[in-house]
Amino acid sequence: MTTNPVLTEWTTPFELPPFDKIEPGHFEEAFDTAMAEARRESDAIAGQDATPSFENTIAALEKSGEQLTRVARTFYNLTSAHTNETLQKVERDVAPKLAKHSSDMLLNEQLYDRVAALWETRDSLGLSEENAKVLERYHKMFQRAGAGLDGPGKVRMAEISQRLATLGTRFSQNILKDESDYQLVLETAEDRAGLPDFLLTAAAEAARERGLEGKHVITLSRSSIEPFLQFSTNRRLREEAFGAWSSRGELAGDTNNEDIIAETLALRAEKARLLGFDNFAQYKLDDTMAKTPANVRELLTKVWEPAVAQAREEQEKLAAMAANVGENHAIEAWDWRFYAEKVRKAEHDLDEAELKPYLQLENMIEAAFDTATRLFGVTFRELDGMPVYHPDVRVYEVLGQDGKHVGLFLGDYFARSSKRSGAWMTAFRSQHKLDGDVTPIIVNVMNFSKGAPGEATLLTFDDARTLFHEFGHGLHGLLSNVTYPMISGTSVARDFVELPSQLYEHWLSEPDVLSRFATHYKTGETMPPALLEKLLAAANFNQGFATVEYTASALMDLELHLLEEPGDLDIRSFEQTELAKIGMPDAITMRHRIPHFQHVFSGDGYSAGYYSYMWSEVMDADAFGAFEEAGDIFHPETAERLRAHIYSAGGLPDPEETYRAFRGRPPKIDALLKKRGFAA
Repeated sequence: MTTNPVLTEWTTPFELPPFDKIEPGHFEEAFDTAMAEARRESDAIAGQDATPSFENTIAALEKSGEQLTRVARTFYNLTSAHTNETLQKVERDVAPKLAKHSSDMLLNEQLYDRVAALWETRDSLGLSEENAKVLERYHKMFQRAGAGLDGPGKVRMAEISQRLATLGTRFSQNILKDESDYQLVLETAEDRAGLPDFLLTAAAEAARERGLEGKHVITLSRSSIEPFLQFSTNRRLREEAFGAWSSRGELAGDTNNEDIIAETLALRAEKARLLGFDNFAQYKLDDTMAKTPANVRELLTKVWEPAVAQAREEQEKLAAMAANVGENHAIEAWDWRFYAEKVRKAEHDLDEAELKPYLQLENMIEAAFDTATRLFGVTFRELDGMPVYHPDVRVYEVLGQDGKHVGLFLGDYFARSSKRSGAWMTAFRSQHKLDGDVTPIIVNVMNFSKGAPGEATLLTFDDARTLFHEFGHGLHGLLSNVTYPMISGTSVARDFVELPSQLYEHWLSEPDVLSRFATHYKTGETMPPALLEKLLAAANFNQGFATVEYTASALMDLELHLLEEPGDLDIRSFEQTELAKIGMPDAITMRHRIPHFQHVFSGDGYSAGYYSYMWSEVMDADAFGAFEEAGDIFHPETAERLRAHIYSAGGLPDPEETYRAFRGRPPKIDALLKKRGFAA
């Protein structure tokens, strides 16, 4: 009898998943076994005769399902970062099973009665602040899952959850299929016209990985297609590539997501009504800092109006630039980045081809690590020979100022066809203290275009910013210092979770960091001060465009989830109508069009919540001011407050209160408008 390595005790270093032994076929059995064990554990908690107490109910729930958590985290990290047909089939099969498992627990009347009894008597239980917060989260979790509904309501909630899990999985797999199927092969000199060496090198490596040795391939990875749109002088190919990028999820055939989206919206609206809300946006926002759709719309509108005005001015400059080079066509979406690069060169004497040789991936990783060392005293030691799920994955031990083990950090930086697009942070294990001092295992996943063998991988400045952003999330997980998994690390309000990541981006733009780590990949010379000055002076260049493409997506997400009766929604018509209402410039598309809006439809993590990046940005723009006011971007006392109140506190404190504890006052939106160049 073969032992399933997913289910056995992991004796690997630091209890990393034994990827060298795990095969895709192991997961079906692992899920079935782990779900059965978790069910027995929760049933035992629900059925015990003892009077409910925090220890025998809430703490017991926190300790239950450990094996299932381990299996699921390992599996879903693989399906996101390095999937295959076998894993995708298991994913389709297991999604509704996991949803049913969750519903069975959360809709268990005996279990809910125990939690509710504790909630009703919470003031007399003598709970610590942390225990009280965990009880609150459990009570709210059960209620929001429908535990307070009558019998038919519970049955319907379970059905909805299972169907939504299936739809989210199909949505995500359809996008990955569209992305991995597409490749733009550059055959001729005309096809490659205008492309700088760094992009040609990356395109040659992408071709080699696809069995097209000696050719050049542009993929739908953002780090491949965006520079192609930026530099290619072949307008026909720019239009073709942009069309493929923009139409993911709406192509005719099996990967079309339009029916999936319509059904998802209808089910979410029904779920909200069952729970007493008018629409899904009200339901989701009730458990956030924003609280109401009106508050979200107010923030987005305040930013939208100046952003559109600036974007229209930017478009006029692009049209003038096109005319100057003899091109009199209207500026289209596939033209914007191309002419914006020319305008930036003209206005700031700065272009990406000049900048990128100084932004080596290795150095930017070191810059992110060094910033963490200077702020929080943690250091990073790379480990060789560790079991990893792909040869490109790198493993680092994170050590505290006292030299003790803090956790593991995994970096998975390169694009591949088995990885979904985007960038994200997740955890193979979260920090907690329920069973000794359990340290976190955190992973950052990116989609950078890999350099040729033996050559440096070069980043755009946006790529480098993404690396810092995700590492900010990583630190939020690594520095967590709480007792319970429920509130560990990034388990915070959705519109607060982006604060640690977006705040961390600020250090990348500081001369103190760039002057040390931005070195030329061939000569080793530091970025010249004049080039650094130009880079910083151009920080808000094209900000109207960037803000419009993001804010339009956030507004669209909100409007979709304000629908009370989505019914047979025509996705394309709705998108066009809503964009017309807000005055979307014709030459800009949303950063995420509805058919491929993975934040919103690959599960419900950011559904009715894509605004949260901007909500958090109000705080991050204001928060960095604390260091500026101290006169030192690594000011020790400010950094210690940052660690205590933001990075290590997890979901224990109230987000508004913990921000005030760090900053001394609530955030001001003026800082956001100034940061984006919309205010003096």
